[in-house]
Amino acid sequence: MNINDNSLLQKLRESRRLRRERFLNQKKASSAASPTAPTLTFGQRMADGVTSTIGSWRFIIIQSVLLACWMAGNAWFGHNAWDPYPFILLNLLLSFQAAYTAPAIMMSQTRQSDMDRKRAENDFEINVKAELEIELLHEKIDLLKEKEIQALTEAIRTLTARLDAAAAQSNSTSPADKT
Repeated sequence: MNINDNSLLQKLRESRRLRRERFLNQKKASSAASPTAPTLTFGQRMADGVTSTIGSWRFIIIQSVLLACWMAGNAWFGHNAWDPYPFILLNLLLSFQAAYTAPAIMMSQTRQSDMDRKRAENDFEINVKAELEIELLHEKIDLLKEKEIQALTEAIRTLTARLDAAAAQSNSTSPADKT
C-alpha cells in the first residue's frame, strides 16, 4: 500500500465521517420539529370507520340483500308499491350513499398515503443508518488490513535483512573455505 492509497483512504474516511455527522445533525433537527404520534380527529376516525365498513364483504352482502328485497317488494306490490319499477327512490338513496362514501374513502386514502409516506421516510432513515454502520465496519476492516499489511511489510523487511545478512555472512566465509 503506497502513500497515495493511504491519503485516498484518509479522504474517504473523512468524507464518511462528515456525511455521518451531517445526517445525525439533520435527524436530530427533524425529530425535534415533528411530533411523534399525532392523534386522529373525529372526522378521520369516522372516515376510517366508513371505509372499513364499506370495504368489507359483510357490507356488500347486506347491501345486496337489501337491494334485492327492495326491488322484490316493489315488484310484488306492483302499482301500489312505494317505489315503482324504475326505482327512482332507490336510485336517489344509492346516489346519496355514493355522494357521502366517496369523499370519506378519499379522505381515508389520503391519510393512509400520508402514513405510508412517513413509513417510507422512516425506512429510508433506517437504511441510511444501516449504510453508515456498514461504512464504519468497512473503515474498521480497512484499518485492520492496513495494520496487517504494515506488519507483514515490516516482517518482510526484517526477513529480507536477515537473508541479506546471512547471504553476506556466507559469502564472506565461503572464500576462506576455498583457500
